[in-house]
Amino acid sequence: MASTTQFLISLPPKPPYLLSYSSPSKPRSINITCCLSIQQARNDQTTSSGSKALNGLRVAFAAGGTGGHIYPAVAIADELKLVNPTSELLFLGRPNSMESTAIPSAHFEFKSIPAVKLVRPFFSLRNLLLPYFLIKSITKCFTLLSKFEPHLVVGTGGYVSFPVCLAALLKGIKVVIQEQNSVPGIANRFLSLFADLVFVAFNSTVQSFPRKEKCVVCGNPVRLSLKNSVSKAVSRLHFFPWLEKMEGSSEEIKVILVLGGSLGANPVNIALLNVYSQLLLEHENWFIIWQTGVESFNEMESLVRSHPRLLLAPFLHSMNMAYAAADLVVSRAGAMTCSEILATGKPSLLVD
Repeated sequence: MASTTQFLISLPPKPPYLLSYSSPSKPRSINITCCLSIQQARNDQTTSSGSKALNGLRVAFAAGGTGGHIYPAVAIADELKLVNPTSELLFLGRPNSMESTAIPSAHFEFKSIPAVKLVRPFFSLRNLLLPYFLIKSITKCFTLLSKFEPHLVVGTGGYVSFPVCLAALLKGIKVVIQEQNSVPGIANRFLSLFADLVFVAFNSTVQSFPRKEKCVVCGNPVRLSLKNSVSKAVSRLHFFPWLEKMEGSSEEIKVILVLGGSLGANPVNIALLNVYSQLLLEHENWFIIWQTGVESFNEMESLVRSHPRLLLAPFLHSMNMAYAAADLVVSRAGAMTCSEILATGKPSLLVD
């Protein structure tokens, strides 16, 4: 059965921007220059009008810090590539970071920029050099954007998006931001004052932005890879190859996917640390895939005993396989994780 995906695009003669917004008289109404409806069948066919509309489009993404900021940008990029493979997409983020590995693994171009992180409390001595590092980062972003010449810059929050979007505004490039959470962070709250549009996941989030008329409630974007059908059997063999030699029915096997956040959610990790050994001992057909988070991995690895039915990883890049393999998901109740669990239809135990 075909599904309908709607893309809002504005097509002025020069240059071809992705989105257009004009200040309306009523709150949260949008002046749509062109509404392009694309019928997507199971074979992901798109109409020729969609291809012509976005032909030659260049979009830069400012995404980094955590998976909650990275993967919404990847999901948007996936859809743009689906509409027209000729679209040119560039991701900007920190070097030696989660995005520096996650973005190339999603097959998108990545360029690094100097990190600028606001330390809390704001009046900390560590923030004294913040203006210098911010100017340095904006200058680097300005140079990269000048070379790439995007029609649009998409920021998905976090301190990585701040210098990129500021550089785009200085260059006169259209900027849109996407907020995944119910309450926006400092970067998105400030950038919303100058952005052309603000895409939010929840109706209540609109009240958190000073210029509510710019907000569009559209839910959270989910990566295309999570929508692709992967068999449970193949996915389980991906994580536990020796299952192929295991005797007995595979129907009896139960896989628990534990997500300790992209950086690390201590309550989830500590809770599992206290019970994983007993669970595996009492249930011989249970398997655990445990994502500890990058910053918590070394500590957890030093405390967890090796077990053939336990897979410990700092971060899972093949999340489509992980969700497909799982019978139950145990996770921190992050906004993007909740959206992905809903999209995959997996039973879950969420920790607030």
